[in-house]
Amino acid sequence: MQADKELDVRGMSCPLPILKTKKSLADMGSGQVLRIISTDGGSVGDMRAFSKQTGHELISVAQEGGEYTFFLRKK
Repeated sequence: MQADKELDVRGMSCPLPILKTKKSLADMGSGQVLRIISTDGGSVGDMRAFSKQTGHELISVAQEGGEYTFFLRKK
């Protein structure tokens, strides 16, 4: 999937991945896609909750080799 912007939060623990995601989305336009790469296992639940609370669409979640990749579309 093509992303308009990428955010690398590897090595960061909760709540930093969500805070940095929120900040990155603030600089983006409606409909743009943000790719987030994290190593925090808790970020899966956090991203789902963040998406539900904010209305941004969580397009996909993938895990590979201890890294989690999220694609989030700004509302």
